[in-house]
Amino acid sequence: MFVRTERLTLRPAWAEDAPQLAAAIGHEAVVRNLARAPWPYPIEAAQTFAESFTDPGEAKFLVFEHVGAGTRLIGGMGVGAFREEPHELGYWITPDAWGRGYATEAAGAVLRAARAAGVRRVTAGHFVDNPASGRVLRKLGFRPTGRIVPLYSRGRAAEAPTARHALDLAEGENSAGMDPDARMAA
Repeated sequence: MFVRTERLTLRPAWAEDAPQLAAAIGHEAVVRNLARAPWPYPIEAAQTFAESFTDPGEAKFLVFEHVGAGTRLIGGMGVGAFREEPHELGYWITPDAWGRGYATEAAGAVLRAARAAGVRRVTAGHFVDNPASGRVLRKLGFRPTGRIVPLYSRGRAAEAPTARHALDLAEGENSAGMDPDARMAA
């Protein structure tokens, strides 16, 4: 599945994406805010991650910024099973693309894809020392659950407190800050 917004294209990872993926995610500032990514982030981790995009119906994507006639890999985004949650939103954006609204735009597109696949409730979390991620979730319509839980981060090699959020996708067509004009292509 491919998803296109005004400024972004979201698509599955391909094996040839591994070098660009390793460069985009391979910043300590990114990896420390993820649960499963190792630090340092070697090319082998990027290759393994690219190989994990096997289900064509899964709402899991690399995020590419439109640049001139081409694209540039700037992040990863998806909704999938994580720990005890069947539909957890996870995402990252490379540092030189921060502050441009790409995380909100891409997540809105992913949430539309999840809704189209029949998902009705999505959860998410962010490390409490990463308030920017919490702002993205609130812009998307996620509501804090009031729970702060410890979560192990491979990048930190330690547990850190994580604020939990939830979103009901069945609340309406324009919920979750999801732009109804973005196009999805199978």
